[in-house]
Amino acid sequence: AIEATIKYFLVQAAASASILFSSLINAWTSGQWDITQLTNPMSCLLLTAAIAIKLGLVPFHFWFPEVLQGSTMTTALLLSTAMKFPPITILFLTSNSLNTTLLTMMAIASVALGGWMGLNQTQIRKILAFSSISHLGWMAIIIIYAPKLAILNF
Repeated sequence: AIEATIKYFLVQAAASASILFSSLINAWTSGQWDITQLTNPMSCLLLTAAIAIKLGLVPFHFWFPEVLQGSTMTTALLLSTAMKFPPITILFLTSNSLNTTLLTMMAIASVALGGWMGLNQTQIRKILAFSSISHLGWMAIIIIYAPKLAILNF
């Protein structure tokens, strides 16, 4: 459980630092700290990658099954549900500014890979992890084109 906790903390800290760095780049170039209206393309790309890391979208999904496997079932359920609210909220608020091509490719890959890798698992926590990766892929693809519809899916 300690290894899973450390792995989760390090991944989430790196993603949070990337979100902060993305808003810093945007503030430096535009003079605004408003993260919902990013104008710098590098800032948009970095924010898209940081949100994908926080959510565990492909190709940043490798930490999620390992963390769920190393934790208790209650903790795994909390990590798969409640801990996804803040990144989904940031994704919803910044959906107009994100790199849609990159997010679409990551979402499609998450749906496919989450489904395929979930079929090969025998342990409940890993099935939960890959199911969550696939579901978040669907959420990410929907939130790009119809953000209000994606809220119904969560």
